[in-house]
Amino acid sequence: MTTASAVSTTYLELSQEGGGAHKFYEVTVDGPVVTVRYGRIGSAGQTQTTTFPTAEKAKAAAAKKVGEKVRKGYAPAVQGQRAPRSVTRRQISSAPSTARAVAPVLWRFRTGSAAFGIHVDDEHCWVGNQAGDVYTLGHDGAVLARFSLPDGVKCLVADDFWIYAGCDDGKVYDLSSKLPFAAYDIAADVDIFWLDIHEGILDVSDREGRLTVIDHEDEYQWSRRSQGEHAWMVRADDRAVYHGHLRGVTAYAPDGGGELWHTATKGGVLFGWQEDHAVYAGTGHHVVQRLSKATGAIEATYSCDSPVYSCATSPGGRFVFAGDAASSVYCFDQHGTRLWKLGTGGGSALSMQYHDERLYLVTTDGSLVCVDASETAIAAAQQGTVPVARDVKLAAALPTYAPATAVAEVSTVAQVPAGAVVVECVQDGGRLRVHVVSQGYDTSWNVQFPRAIREPGARYVVDALHPAAGGFYRVRGDIRRLL
Repeated sequence: MTTASAVSTTYLELSQEGGGAHKFYEVTVDGPVVTVRYGRIGSAGQTQTTTFPTAEKAKAAAAKKVGEKVRKGYAPAVQGQRAPRSVTRRQISSAPSTARAVAPVLWRFRTGSAAFGIHVDDEHCWVGNQAGDVYTLGHDGAVLARFSLPDGVKCLVADDFWIYAGCDDGKVYDLSSKLPFAAYDIAADVDIFWLDIHEGILDVSDREGRLTVIDHEDEYQWSRRSQGEHAWMVRADDRAVYHGHLRGVTAYAPDGGGELWHTATKGGVLFGWQEDHAVYAGTGHHVVQRLSKATGAIEATYSCDSPVYSCATSPGGRFVFAGDAASSVYCFDQHGTRLWKLGTGGGSALSMQYHDERLYLVTTDGSLVCVDASETAIAAAQQGTVPVARDVKLAAALPTYAPATAVAEVSTVAQVPAGAVVVECVQDGGRLRVHVVSQGYDTSWNVQFPRAIREPGARYVVDALHPAAGGFYRVRGDIRRLL
């Protein structure tokens, strides 16, 4: 511990070469104030500040925190000497489309960086790009809000009305509240390629071809290594987790009980989609293949002219859409007959989603594109008649939200707003859990809560909680610490 005047700082690191943890923990004491900063080595990390009644109590609390970390394997280190772990960014290329006609684009929003993340629901369109920006838009193209995350967005996934962004910093951020927070922190050796969430259970596929399953409290459940690397597909439902990689698609039992089936696809899997009874795998060998969820049997093949970067379906799989590496978008009937091929008008579609006769694309040039996928509009586009695409502009005073590095405080119970809920961090069987202590809730149920601000014995006020599957709650709205 180094001392400068009344300020003292202890800097520790835990790094396991060859895999595992790769993070730092720093404690600074300045009189009665203790500031803790922690995160992945090479990042700015998260900061938490606590004020104690006296400087002596602050020193004792800091010593306790340092002792706990040392017992877990942390050791003194010099900041900056150890390099951060590398992150894989998807290597992509995009050629001009060979289609004779351009898709009927209604509007286009340019985010400024290649975009992989997309989610579309009845109310909003979401797009996340490699710069860490996530935007929400209305279906008319109006930009409503921006989330600024610490690193590039690999994908956006939804679980009921909760929206999550998987990022290159190894964290999964919950964007459902006013301020985003890290709901899951994936192990440092897991280089996230894709995510899916089903009833609070997070499924992570990565560069090494692993599938890692984590529960709503960010606790590891199980992991499997599939036959191929570069696993760009993971989809989940009640019956299985479907994992797509360079050697095909493998289905695993949801509880990790074993492999249910494996099917070799025509080429390595670059993207995945699912319907109730089938999964769809877009591959590097120019096809989308539909596989039975029950048996893994290939039921149909949809042939494109270039490697398939993305795919989606209309409800029930009536129409199948695909985006290729040559800036084209395709539509097939459910049996595999190609109905049309059109140019995107700018970049290859890295992800896509169909909603209410519109096809939404996110592209290599960083655009969110809204295509009119109605039969009338497509027929007109094939004859060369398309609408003039509207370029969406950012509002001058666009609300922007970033993950909080510190939490606001509420000094007394009397200041708790009406309808808000009080939760408490408690030690339970060696694990730190968050229980509801407000009246009207079952206190045995747990809360999915930001790990960055958990402290044993601390109480927090949240605007609202919503019950979710598996006997836990999820946070909706602001979070404040109750002093």
